[in-house]
Amino acid sequence: MQDNEFSGKFISYLHRYGQIYIDKKIEPYGIGSGQFSFLVRLYHEDGVNQESLSNYLMIDKATTTRAIKKLVDEGYVIRKTDEKDKRSYLIFLTDKAKELEPEMKKIASEWENILFSGFDKNEREDIVNSLEIMFKNVSETMQDK
Repeated sequence: MQDNEFSGKFISYLHRYGQIYIDKKIEPYGIGSGQFSFLVRLYHEDGVNQESLSNYLMIDKATTTRAIKKLVDEGYVIRKTDEKDKRSYLIFLTDKAKELEPEMKKIASEWENILFSGFDKNEREDIVNSLEIMFKNVSETMQDK
C-alpha cells in the first residue's frame, strides 16, 4: 500500500462489493442487502425486540424500522407488541422466512468464502481478530464523542 492511501478505503470497497453481491443473490426474494442482516440475525435469535436488533447490528432505529417494514411487507417477519413493554415490538420470522434460512445462510457463507479465498485457517483467524480489534478501537473512540 502506498503511503498516501487510506487503508479504510479497502474496508469500504469490501463492504460495497458485499452489498452488491448479496443484492444480486437475494433479488429474487424481493428483499435487498439492507434487510439481509436483519434476517440473518433473526435466524440466530427469533422474537427479539426491534431496539435490540438495532443495537446488535449497530443500525439506527429509523433504518431498522424501514428494514423491518420491508420484511413485513414481503411476508418474511411479523411485528408483535411486547407484552412487557407496550411501546416495543418483538420481531418474529414467518414460515416463509424460515424456509429461506438455508439459502440465506448459504449466500452468507459463499461471501465469506470469497473474502477468505487463498487464506489458511490461521490467517483467517488473524484477520478476524484484527478486525475485532479495529472495531473495538472505533467503538471506544465513538463512545467518547
